Amino acid sequence: MAKRGSTDRGFTARLDLRNGAVEMGHGAGGRAMAQLIDELFQRHLDNPLLRQHNDQALFTPPPGRLVISTDGHVITPLFFPGGDIGSLAVHGTINDVAMAGARPLYLAAGFVLEEGFPLADLDRLVASMAAASRSAGVPIVTGDTKVVERGKGDGCFITTTGLGVVPDGVAISGDQARPGDAVLVSGSLGDHGVAILSQREGLGFATEIRSDSAALHDLVAAMVAAVPGIHCLRDPTRGGLATTLNELARQSGVGMRLREAAIPIQPAVAAACELLGLDPLYVANEGKLVAICAADDADILLAAMRAHPLGAQAARIGEVVADPHRFVQMETRFGGQRIVDWLAGEPLPRIC
Repeated sequence: MAKRGSTDRGFTARLDLRNGAVEMGHGAGGRAMAQLIDELFQRHLDNPLLRQHNDQALFTPPPGRLVISTDGHVITPLFFPGGDIGSLAVHGTINDVAMAGARPLYLAAGFVLEEGFPLADLDRLVASMAAASRSAGVPIVTGDTKVVERGKGDGCFITTTGLGVVPDGVAISGDQARPGDAVLVSGSLGDHGVAILSQREGLGFATEIRSDSAALHDLVAAMVAAVPGIHCLRDPTRGGLATTLNELARQSGVGMRLREAAIPIQPAVAAACELLGLDPLYVANEGKLVAICAADDADILLAAMRAHPLGAQAARIGEVVADPHRFVQMETRFGGQRIVDWLAGEPLPRIC
């Protein structure tokens, strides 16, 4: 996709989507860019708003409070078990909007492409974005494309912006956790980060570890329907569960106490992390969420999560406590205590 002012389709030859590559002209605003839009982006992402061929999308929002989020996506490799940067860009922004309890409405997408990037790979990524967008019911309605010189990019970067609407009566925010609240997660942790690392480093495991990348808005809708008074929702992406809970503890001015034995982690992920010297609590996820609610609502919320395919492994892993230091602490499997501190450094670069 790119902004343009012409819908001229009088192209002399079609794009070579098998052997061709991105050229500087594909971002120059002329005929080559218009052809890239028509024959690649428009072909995959077609919808009535995008078909207007304007520099913006015009629509009437439904009643409610609007939510907007934007996210830049960089990842190595671009394709990995369970997804790629295209589907990841769709899922990641939908999830950021959904964490406010919102229904995502529309997406915008911006591409930064490196000269020489294979058109076959771009075609595959845009097709993946289109499939993820259609599956989620959240269309990509506008966008832009830029091309940078060879050696000045990393193949493909994607920025997505999402717009959603929050229904009346829902007020979910990171500053709403209260002492006594329950802390829940929607499923196993660390799948995405370990899948990326294994693909990038060529590591072979007996069981293939796949990214958990998924759009969570339908799960969130089921949760809000069951417990409208959910206090906090957050997807534990960069920095994993540990960093996410520290963020929420700081925002709400509280502490957290976790039970290690209650935290769901796939055996293959745990084994891979042990082999690589990683703590799965700090490994990124792309299809899981953290929920904090009143203790009296925890069983109802947990049942609603487990009734949804994306929450089948949901678990209650701890509680919110009063703590002026805002520490996240964990009872280990051996009965000891440890501080679960902020992520220091970046053990898995380019994973989100």
